[in-house]
Amino acid sequence: MDKYRLLAIVEYDGTDFEGFQIQARKRTVQGELERALHQITGEKIRVIGAGRTDTGVHATGQGAHFDTAWTRPQKVLQRALNAVLPNDIAIRSLRQVPDDFSARYSAQSRTYRYTILNQPIRSPLAARYALIALEPLDANAMNAAARCLIGTRDVGAFGTPPRGENTVREIYRAHVTREDARVLIEIEANAFLYRMMRRIVGALLLVGTGALSVEEFQDVLAQKRRAGQSAPPHGLCLIAVKYDLATESH
Repeated sequence: MDKYRLLAIVEYDGTDFEGFQIQARKRTVQGELERALHQITGEKIRVIGAGRTDTGVHATGQGAHFDTAWTRPQKVLQRALNAVLPNDIAIRSLRQVPDDFSARYSAQSRTYRYTILNQPIRSPLAARYALIALEPLDANAMNAAARCLIGTRDVGAFGTPPRGENTVREIYRAHVTREDARVLIEIEANAFLYRMMRRIVGALLLVGTGALSVEEFQDVLAQKRRAGQSAPPHGLCLIAVKYDLATESH
């Protein structure tokens, strides 16, 4: 029976996962997706994600493709998968794509958002999806620093490549906004280095507290000084992967 390729847009709460990519004897998003597909279709199916989110990182717009010989409507498959997947994963959309499409290599860009709750009292409910920052943050200074990232540049100061040695990435958008107590850091790029987003956030937090100036942030970007610590994973969310198809997550 002929197989064809489907693209799923996947949402998940990363708290209880050891990241997206499958690992032996560890709970992963890819592993749960493949288990659900086998349960529904009876096929052994390999799922390929657009991004290998780390342990504890969330997603509302992760792209993932797989090949199947499923003969019933795709809406039926989507409903069936959502019925058997655990509560911390959902298939937001499912559509057929060309056989040479790749959720990873066909992606034009990926957008990550990091959420900070900036208030003097902690919030136990928000703490699952946001970093709690009790000290006041200057979001305007953070935004000025973030804008230094825009363009095609070497961002090796903020991460390591998943393979090879190329640390040049093209960053299309980088901005920091404040919505009441929430400070949102959003970056769209053609691709990200390993831990890149979390290390950028760590440096921007120093800018927000005044421990690092915008000029010193630029020195970090130019690798004239160390970037500092990575921000914890629970505030990070992959919110969109853009393709040349009408498959954006929003």
